[in-house]
Amino acid sequence: MKTYTGLLLVIGLATAAGCKKESSNSSAKTVDPAGKADKPAAPASAEISISCGSVGKDYDTCKSGADLWAKKTGNTVKVVTSPTSSSEKLALAQQMLASGATDVDVFSTDVVWPGILGTFFLDLKEYSAGAEKAHFESIIANNTVDGKLVALPWYTDAGLLYYRKDLLDKYQAQPPTTWEELTATAKKVQDGERKAGNKDLWGFVFQGKAYEGLTCNALEWVASYGGGTIVGNDGKVTINNPEAAAALDLVASWIGTITPSGALNYEEEESRALFQSGKAVFMRNWPYAYQLSQAAESPIKDKVGVTVLPKGSGASARSAATMGGWNLSVSKFSKHPKEAAELALYLTGPEEQKRRAITAGYQPTIKSLYEDKEVLAANPSFAMLQGSFANSVPRPSTATKGLYNQVSSAFFNAVQKVLNKQAKGKDALAELAEKLDGMSHGGKW
Repeated sequence: MKTYTGLLLVIGLATAAGCKKESSNSSAKTVDPAGKADKPAAPASAEISISCGSVGKDYDTCKSGADLWAKKTGNTVKVVTSPTSSSEKLALAQQMLASGATDVDVFSTDVVWPGILGTFFLDLKEYSAGAEKAHFESIIANNTVDGKLVALPWYTDAGLLYYRKDLLDKYQAQPPTTWEELTATAKKVQDGERKAGNKDLWGFVFQGKAYEGLTCNALEWVASYGGGTIVGNDGKVTINNPEAAAALDLVASWIGTITPSGALNYEEEESRALFQSGKAVFMRNWPYAYQLSQAAESPIKDKVGVTVLPKGSGASARSAATMGGWNLSVSKFSKHPKEAAELALYLTGPEEQKRRAITAGYQPTIKSLYEDKEVLAANPSFAMLQGSFANSVPRPSTATKGLYNQVSSAFFNAVQKVLNKQAKGKDALAELAEKLDGMSHGGKW
């Protein structure tokens, strides 16, 4: 894992050189050389630093938006890169904020972070003038901690199933509605293509590395089988049940058969790289991957279909997509809180969210943009995504409060143990439940 010192090095290398200027509302005057009249001094510009993501088009799209704001306001923006792993990104943010560092003014924050880091962020309602009312109410509620709006919604996410339309047509197969159907179809197409000479094709790829992305994937598997959400809304640990164990045992059977063993080290971009190179039939990923798959240079352009994730088996089975998404928060240690809040409001506003949706496929959090013809023309899958939002399942960050990061870590490590065939689902989840019960003192987080 990278250290705080390492992030400072990244800041130094990845941003333009320049000294930070203090913003000023001073009404100081200057005297012209002829002594004719005093003139108000031009206000000093502020330099605002923002941490952007590093997955897909995250960095470039964020920087473009920040540059537009800088041009409009006369301020400058320093864009800071961050790790691709959200778990590593959280750890770095915690280190910086706990030390009171002022190197980053605006943090991009995962949807599960408000309860973890909220005390370090400003209440943006003091600057928003009601702009939050345009966003999905559920996201605003998620981002509100003790009555304070600690994050503004930037884009939202839900897990999706990507598939090769051409290969399914070739083998007269339909997009799967259950995980068992996916298993059978993936193997059928994979085996057929390998016999035809396509030796590198795999049936299904996902994010299997031991990090927050695996929590998202595994929560979808568990919830789709009716196995709950790890911890219930009442704080009680629910993960130790037969449905959750069956889901994980099924996924373990994929490793080395329809899923490469290397997938246990995949994050989003590694999964996308394999799928987009034409080497996988199915892929679980976030909405951002669709536009990239349709780029002019993509080997699978016009061959990709997208649908909701499959459901499990049994009476309580349903399609389940982990709700994701990212927000923008302003550090309470910022030397320029007003300008930092203005940058966050601009980047999360309707003009910028529309630009991001059209140019990079980011899912808006502003309700009216789902009726915008230009947005829908650029992203025909957005209409289908409403179904994914309806089937969304939250991570238990609200119930577990400041301990969510530890809960997620314990969960994805237990899941990896099953996927590596070091334990059966039943045994791994029993051990996990015991650990979480101790962590929560019997459900009192």
